[in-house]
Amino acid sequence: MPVPWFLLSLALGRNPVVLSLERVVGPQDTARCSPGLSCHLWDGDVLCLPGSLVSAPGPVLVPTRLQTELVLRCHEETDCDLCVRVAVHLAVHGYWEDPEDEEKFRRAADPELEEPRNASLQAHIVLSFQAYPTAHCVLLEVQVPAALVQPGQSVGSVVFDCFEAALGAEVQIWSYTQPRYQKELNLTQQLPDCRGLEVQDNIQSCWALPWLNVSADGENVRLVLDVSEEQHFGLSLYWNQDQGPIKPWWHSNLTGPQTITLNHTDLVPCLCIQVWPLEPDSVRTSICPFREDPRAHGNLWRAARLQLLPSRGWRLDAPCSLPAEATLCWQALDGGPCLPLVPPLPRENVTVNKVLEFPLRKGHPNVCVQVSTWEKLQMQECLWADSLGPLKDDMLLVETRGPQDNGSLCALEPSGCTPLLSRASTRAARLGEQLLQDVQSGQCLQLWDSDLGALWACPMDKYIHQRWALVWLACLLLAAVLFLLLLLKMNPVKGWLRLLKENIRAGAASRSRAALLLYSADDASFERLVGVLASALCQLPLRVAVDLWSRRDLSAQGALAWFHAQRRQTLQEGGVVVLLFSPGAVALCREWLQDATSVPRAHGPHDAFAASLSCVLPDFLQGRAPGRYVGAYFDKLLPVDAVPALFRSVPVFSLPSQLPDFLGTLQGPAAPRSRRLAERAEQVSRALQPALDSCFRPPGGLGTGRGMGPEAGVRT
Repeated sequence: MPVPWFLLSLALGRNPVVLSLERVVGPQDTARCSPGLSCHLWDGDVLCLPGSLVSAPGPVLVPTRLQTELVLRCHEETDCDLCVRVAVHLAVHGYWEDPEDEEKFRRAADPELEEPRNASLQAHIVLSFQAYPTAHCVLLEVQVPAALVQPGQSVGSVVFDCFEAALGAEVQIWSYTQPRYQKELNLTQQLPDCRGLEVQDNIQSCWALPWLNVSADGENVRLVLDVSEEQHFGLSLYWNQDQGPIKPWWHSNLTGPQTITLNHTDLVPCLCIQVWPLEPDSVRTSICPFREDPRAHGNLWRAARLQLLPSRGWRLDAPCSLPAEATLCWQALDGGPCLPLVPPLPRENVTVNKVLEFPLRKGHPNVCVQVSTWEKLQMQECLWADSLGPLKDDMLLVETRGPQDNGSLCALEPSGCTPLLSRASTRAARLGEQLLQDVQSGQCLQLWDSDLGALWACPMDKYIHQRWALVWLACLLLAAVLFLLLLLKMNPVKGWLRLLKENIRAGAASRSRAALLLYSADDASFERLVGVLASALCQLPLRVAVDLWSRRDLSAQGALAWFHAQRRQTLQEGGVVVLLFSPGAVALCREWLQDATSVPRAHGPHDAFAASLSCVLPDFLQGRAPGRYVGAYFDKLLPVDAVPALFRSVPVFSLPSQLPDFLGTLQGPAAPRSRRLAERAEQVSRALQPALDSCFRPPGGLGTGRGMGPEAGVRT
């Protein structure tokens, strides 16, 4: 069972304690005075116009203090309204300008005279009430006998009964005289709502009010509205800000009873709940139960944001008011603590959601804002970092000016403010004279200036460059010495360069281009020729894939799946697919091109190449082949015009006569120079020649087996 935090039907929250209120009978407003004074309440409302201040011609009666009391104005025993009683305390203000006037006033009030005149001070006191959405003003006429007139002394009070206001309303009360001799008095009175026991029992509009129970539900909060079924009521969640109007957050019209769960991350101290029945002129009850909740205060700081505004303005955005102070600090490039600029700059109380001004002449990326509460740092933002770039390696100098125009400069560092002309072991002390000259020559940026001092930001880049120039000079001298030593030991250097070249070649081999060979297995001698070509290409280097070396995978996956997977991997890696045309391959291609709508019949040894054509032909038909495919055929096996026209959209080379161009195309951008390429082509040609000769031996000299050499052996 959840533990209740607040039972609104029993708790009074922060409203005035209302356990038993005095009852006032009758609908008429009245006024009464303290003994010795006479007063009169004018009928009807008066205009709420204070007017401008005027000088008092002599002693005048003015209000000095307002005091309020809550009462119940009852029409019947259980039909009452909440009412505010106001007591205005009065005093005599001012003196006689002419002593003769004072003497005349005293003689007129002397009781020993045979016929004393009725001398007194008279004042018209205005009471103004404002409680949204109504306003009301009354005029009280007060007379003070001359015997009680003592300048600067209190003479008594006048009490007004009373101003009716809605439950839970905030009443603003002003008091001043007509004409007005001083600034008007002001008082704010927060009225209770239906949570007060006396109010609940005597005001009929409270009887049908929905009662609210706030309880914990794990980390979240549960709102339980205990109302009768089918009763309609309104529920509103809002942020009650001390500065400015309330900000609605969520509102809904509901039918009771209801249970609503609030996420604990939505809780803030100023989150309030208001509930009321959906009836004309219904009373609204409000409560703010999270003012002291630690989680709500933590959420408030997490939701707060510092924002930089044009023209050196900034603002702290937050849902609620924050009891915080803000100060500027200097963030050094080395990542140390941000050094507060207090003094010389003062701390400022933060007003949330209000534009504040930096007391600076210029902005700087190293100037940051620190927001603290009770000496604890809550937020720090370097607001100019976005507009003025990253932090700079500048030194902040603090100038202090004395009464005789004698000033001093010190550098703000983590250890304190170091005087420039001192013997300290800090960077500022070592460069003290140079920094002083920079300030005098105008090379430093003035951030703040006043009669008491100034702040200067001095660049340190040039001093760092001077130090690094010496380091670079030493490095250059060391490099020259090493170069001379290498020249003296040339032979070892050559051996080292040879090793380096071999390492580079090995690295290039590991990054060699992929090539997939597709061919038609016309006979065993042609397969041996393909195996020799594949082995020779692996020495270039190239990463060659051919079904001749993957019989086991081909049998396990099937011809179509294997070729499709190899083709996709080769093209994804930026490789190239090589089509080796032979008489059997040309015949199969023509058959595919003549009847593309149906799958051709099985061709025995040509079936593997047929499977590859099902993956290759769509690329040529759709124009995607250039850059991905290369064609080749052997001089003595196939005439040049035998290759189908569809495949001539990519380069087609005759082997071995066009081997240099063929190898250069396979290796792509990584191909070596022409001389080196010719040497490799000669090596491949010598390797191919025996296999080519075996393809043209008389039929009696050719064995029936596959007869592949060691370099064309089966690889899995």
